Amino acid sequence: MKIYTKYGDKGFTKLYGGKKISKSNIRVDAYGTADEVCSLLGIIVAKMRNVVELQEIQKECERIQQQLFDCGSDLSTPDKLRPYKQTNEDVKWLEELLDKYIPQMPKLESFIIPGGSEISSLFHLIRANTRKLERKMVKLLEGNEDVNEYGLQYINRLSDYFFVVACVSNVKMGVKEVVYKKSPKVFK
Repeated sequence: MKIYTKYGDKGFTKLYGGKKISKSNIRVDAYGTADEVCSLLGIIVAKMRNVVELQEIQKECERIQQQLFDCGSDLSTPDKLRPYKQTNEDVKWLEELLDKYIPQMPKLESFIIPGGSEISSLFHLIRANTRKLERKMVKLLEGNEDVNEYGLQYINRLSDYFFVVACVSNVKMGVKEVVYKKSPKVFK
């Protein structure tokens, strides 16, 4: 595989099927954001490698990285030029994980501030970036562009998964959540 193509030298890239578009195009922005989420997840996976309590979550995250590549591939494919890679099975798998982990979370009686352990903080960061990816996918839809419906559902569930495992990671590592405390009213 050739690493450089020289299309970017003038601000363009090619989508699946060969269509040449600007690198500022929302489709490029969306699959670039999928790449950011996948890369950030790589950092989290590396940090979990030696944390015995989180090995199961680590393995799930390694599978999620593969699925994020599928998502990016689907986003780089305009006009349904090939069958999409992500399926309803990916969405169901995340829902099963959520159903498994939600009972392990602490009871949430107020909002929590992202934090606690370093790994939990990173899961909150990736959750926020996953929501950004979701917004870009919706923007594509609003522009009447094709988006894999299962890919959008998957990304929506994925941000929920990252929130839940952020909380579960703190529980497994014995770290308390940082609870949001309403700011006092200030009168002038």
